[in-house]
Amino acid sequence: MTSAAVTELAAATNEHLAHISNTLIYSAMAVYTLAFFAYIAEWLFGSRSKVGRTAAALTETKKKAEAPAVTVKKAGGTAVLERPKVVVRSAAGARDVPDGPGAHGGDVQGDMYGRIAVSLTVLAFLVEFGGVLARALSVKRAPWGNMYEFNITFSTVAVGVYLVLLLLKKNIRWLGLPLITTVLLDLGLAVTVLYTASDQLVPALHSYWLYIHVSTAIFCGAVFYVGAVATILYLFKDAYENKLASGGTPGRFANSVLDRLPAAASLDKFAYRVNAAVFPLWTFTIIAGAIWAGDAWGRYWGWDPKETWSFITWVAYACYLHARATAGWKGRKAAYLALIAFGCWLFNYYGVNIFVSGKHSYSGV
Repeated sequence: MTSAAVTELAAATNEHLAHISNTLIYSAMAVYTLAFFAYIAEWLFGSRSKVGRTAAALTETKKKAEAPAVTVKKAGGTAVLERPKVVVRSAAGARDVPDGPGAHGGDVQGDMYGRIAVSLTVLAFLVEFGGVLARALSVKRAPWGNMYEFNITFSTVAVGVYLVLLLLKKNIRWLGLPLITTVLLDLGLAVTVLYTASDQLVPALHSYWLYIHVSTAIFCGAVFYVGAVATILYLFKDAYENKLASGGTPGRFANSVLDRLPAAASLDKFAYRVNAAVFPLWTFTIIAGAIWAGDAWGRYWGWDPKETWSFITWVAYACYLHARATAGWKGRKAAYLALIAFGCWLFNYYGVNIFVSGKHSYSGV
């Protein structure tokens, strides 16, 4: 590269804004850390007085199951048959139990810590969004040209999805602690291993499809992540409910934490809904990538590693959605498929970009 080209490239990158972006990202990590401790305080100091609703509900269900199927009463010499009450099972096959009271356990002190945690999460989200915006302004392009930029944008969108869900659904704060934990890990990986200095892109990426294709991929990944967290928690809660139903005695940690979560059926339904809602957008993401490939490389599909794993991810989620709607594959089997599908998405991003070379490998990491 000639000295004139280097000078032109440096002029195209605003180093001051790039420095501001880095400062804001580190500041967001600090606020996320405070939110992390606030979420922990919510779980630790929240009241345990309401814990035990799952055990009580399952005990009541067991008593009903052991009761006679039909009760005969005499009313004026006429026999009256009373219909037995039917306990309805969810789509996941879980028992009919109520949702837990939440991380704070229905207690004022725990709820206060939870509100502080959410407030800090909002503040951290705004600071991180400012860092992503400053990164974009420093190079005058979309802030997802390499894995570092993708990571900081992805974590911002994931937190944004969580905050929107808080506005739409009251009992969703259980997602806060695992979300902030993984966001901190994601940002830590971004600023250490994956950090890339603010720079311009290769000519093939200068397209409006960069804004369309990659932005939808980031959003889909964020929603898939939320679904994966709910699925993991569902597996734990379902095992907890099964142990109680079989007469077992879970440990103190399980009673304290898992009984505050929504019922297994609610977690399973939530995971299914978010995955099903975003699946059409993931389909569009793959189609948009194929159109962009046709413009940039003269072919719509060439089985590049990124294209291949995007399609594998699509197939995995399609299998999950089909299994979730099939009677014999509801519950834990479908949940395992959901986690496999999300694992495919993770490998599509990290594994393919780091370990496999292809046409999408523009800037290393």
